[in-house]
Amino acid sequence: MARSKRRLSALFVAAAGLAVGLYPYLIESYASVERHQPELLSDFKRPLRIPFPAQNPYTQEKYELGKKLFFDPLLSGSRMVSCSSCHNPGLNWTDGLGKGVGHAHQELDRKVPTLLNVAWGWNFFWDGRAEDLEAQALGPIQSHREMNLSLPELVSRLKENPGYRALFASAFPRELLSAQLVGKALATFERTIVSGLAPFDKWVEGDADSISAAAKRGFILFTTKARCITCHSGWRFSNESFADIGLKSKDLGRGGVVVDEDLRFTFKVPTLRNIALRAPYMHDGSLRTLDDVLRHYNQGGAVKRPTSVRFVQPLHLNKDEQQDLVAFLKTLTSEEREMSLPRLPR
Repeated sequence: MARSKRRLSALFVAAAGLAVGLYPYLIESYASVERHQPELLSDFKRPLRIPFPAQNPYTQEKYELGKKLFFDPLLSGSRMVSCSSCHNPGLNWTDGLGKGVGHAHQELDRKVPTLLNVAWGWNFFWDGRAEDLEAQALGPIQSHREMNLSLPELVSRLKENPGYRALFASAFPRELLSAQLVGKALATFERTIVSGLAPFDKWVEGDADSISAAAKRGFILFTTKARCITCHSGWRFSNESFADIGLKSKDLGRGGVVVDEDLRFTFKVPTLRNIALRAPYMHDGSLRTLDDVLRHYNQGGAVKRPTSVRFVQPLHLNKDEQQDLVAFLKTLTSEEREMSLPRLPR
């Protein structure tokens, strides 16, 4: 497994090197990107439908139940914290803080990741310790530092609530109310959290005026000289891998879950959709602005480790190029529909 990951990393590096070699020619005429848009930008096209797993297919009843559970503080030991306390739809499904705040107002070790487009993901949390959304959904509930509620107590509370008993019977007929069903309902709702149409998407579809000339130059930099595409690929701008980007942190990340020297200090590559709205940045919230992020990458990271040098090297971007990259990243911002709060059963 480790050898295959190293080979994949080598392929990414080789592809990035080829892209850098082509950069002087591409940057001279980004119009060529638009002329060949269908071929060049096909990997960035939004999917037509949300994928739901065979073991937990979508139903409207599960969605409605999951939405109520998501916003209900009944799912916390204190009855004061809900999933939406950290994953606030008004804050791009995170909390706007550098690090999350859990049970009894204690600061957590990592930033709250967004729930945008999680239907297309795998290996959840910054360290990938949950294999699917169903498992991820139950993790914070039973964490003593986050929502601080045991699963048996969760099930007991729900069984005592006539409204929830009826909702579970409708969503999961012939199944006994259990923690696993809570995970399935929450995951069904979370899979419907999808970022909206952004200016970049309109450009991908052929609207040449939807983004600025600076943003078009930034896109070419993103896919060539800046090497961002190595990890931030596809329409969500994440290849779902784990990377050490040279932050000053003692957190082992994925290396604390999997015994593999190559994965020490690595963290899941986040989506860049709506990234301009989700400051501060990185798993520890240590970089306040997108300009700070680009400076960090441009210098090749803040620390050098055997794992980090495989992912970050000095980029030698000048100030104008960094500004063009920021202009491009801002085109990934979409207008999100307002989330109406559900009426909770009592």
